[in-house]
Amino acid sequence: MLSTANDKDTSLEVLTAIDRLIAIMTMLRDKQHGCPWDLEQSIKSLLPYTLEEVYEVADAIENNDLVELEDELGDLLFQVIFYAQIAKEQGAFDFQDIARAISDKLVRRHPHVFPEGDIQQFGIPQDISAQQVVVNWEAIKELEREEKRKKGGKQSVKEVASILDDVPRALPAMERARKLQKRAAQVGFDWAEIAPVLEKLKEEVAEFEEALSSGDLERISDELGDVLFATINLARHSNIEPEVALRSTNRRFETRFKWIETALSMRGKVFKDANLEELDALWGQAKENCL
Repeated sequence: MLSTANDKDTSLEVLTAIDRLIAIMTMLRDKQHGCPWDLEQSIKSLLPYTLEEVYEVADAIENNDLVELEDELGDLLFQVIFYAQIAKEQGAFDFQDIARAISDKLVRRHPHVFPEGDIQQFGIPQDISAQQVVVNWEAIKELEREEKRKKGGKQSVKEVASILDDVPRALPAMERARKLQKRAAQVGFDWAEIAPVLEKLKEEVAEFEEALSSGDLERISDELGDVLFATINLARHSNIEPEVALRSTNRRFETRFKWIETALSMRGKVFKDANLEELDALWGQAKENCL
């Protein structure tokens, strides 16, 4: 038990890094001496901060900044510790349960590395391709989903279990669309080649153009959604992560836009002083000068 200030310092020093972090989190949530802000948080209230940390990790990776990545991964780990502490207080689970569950899952999903699901069997050579690993992985995940459905109770007569049931609705729309498409493809609801995917995108663009001429905002929104969904499908068939591709485009746009701002400034101008013809010409130059 940590009883005095000196005792706390000494005890914390001998803890492993992860145990020290868990101990600090426990102190932050201490009802008598903890942090008021931390004490106010709930599992639901943390969600926006978690999403922000995920994107900051992604930004560090895209910038190839390993120093920043270390820091951002620490922030993301803290989010996991935070959730675990709140869940522990509610009697649901703790960090050890999380670590145990993911360890068991990794062993279960890698029978080619851990034969018969036994970690002691590690090191026995297995003849398996990367593609077969993916096939096996999805088959094991489907068995896990079936087990979860069984634990969830009996379904009504009218309710039919869907392979899409456990695709989280809280995911960003782009990522959820990709996961829905990928899950549907597992049961054959997909094109085998990319050509018809591209044709479908063209078809959706044409339907969007028709909707624009109608002036019906609800129809326009629906058709634009179809265009985006088809674009994500095209990315999936191209083995491109749509989120990564769009973030890359955002960076290029930002770089080129700033280049134009600088070019205009050197001419003693700002955007409102330039016409579209001049801006279009500058955009062309920006594309040539900016990677």
